[in-house]
Amino acid sequence: MPFGENMQRKDNFKNRPPRRETVAAEGAIIGRNALRELLASGRDIDKIFVLRGEREGSITVLVAQALERGIPVQEVERQKLDALSGGGNHQGVVAMAAQKEYSTVEEILDIAKARGESPVVLILDGVEDPHNLGAIIRSADVFGVHGVIIPKRRASGVTAVVEKASAGALEHMAVAKVTNISDTLKKLKDNGLWIYAAEVGGDDYSSVDYGSGPIGIVLGSEGYGISRLVLENCDFKISIPNYGHVNSLNVSCAAAVVLAEVSKRRHK
Repeated sequence: MPFGENMQRKDNFKNRPPRRETVAAEGAIIGRNALRELLASGRDIDKIFVLRGEREGSITVLVAQALERGIPVQEVERQKLDALSGGGNHQGVVAMAAQKEYSTVEEILDIAKARGESPVVLILDGVEDPHNLGAIIRSADVFGVHGVIIPKRRASGVTAVVEKASAGALEHMAVAKVTNISDTLKKLKDNGLWIYAAEVGGDDYSSVDYGSGPIGIVLGSEGYGISRLVLENCDFKISIPNYGHVNSLNVSCAAAVVLAEVSKRRHK
């Protein structure tokens, strides 16, 4: 739990129940917002499927943009879209595109350098729900994060569900997938980043001076928080005060709260 759970943290992942995830077709980009950002990104698009007879509102604009670029647009029945999106809320449109390429940690740091900014990197230690990952990426884009780092194992990767949940923000966010989060934190620290762990028992997140230098924010998994080894490689621990009855915030909500504060401090 990212903030506030008093249950004992479990570092043994063997007893985790399997997660059920909506399975969309490989390369499927689902929904109108996701398609709008996809078209703006310039990423290669093989084909766009549109619900038959659905040529009103924003769909009309998106189809016109696609045809302008020479992208094939095909009208299909709802069953086809349902199958491509894995039952997700496709809003009458699904695009088939080349899969988004993962970045490297070095490329994320280079993005900050190219913008003339100190790096702000978000590190996720085992976020498993693709909807949470998509929502976190959306917040990361809004609050000026330069890149998101996720582990290769026991975590959600970039999927069609993540793309949809990010509302198009994935097209603008560098995502690196690494073998070992602890080793990656050491690399980031070697590059001058101070690492803040969002975990129970830390300083009030709103009272911390994040400074204007390079920083990393670590968030843990939905049910287990930040693992012990990762926590040991963080420099500071921050927490969101809890004045209510539930144990903690959802990890995507917690990410938005912390990143908003960091952004406010750094953009004054």
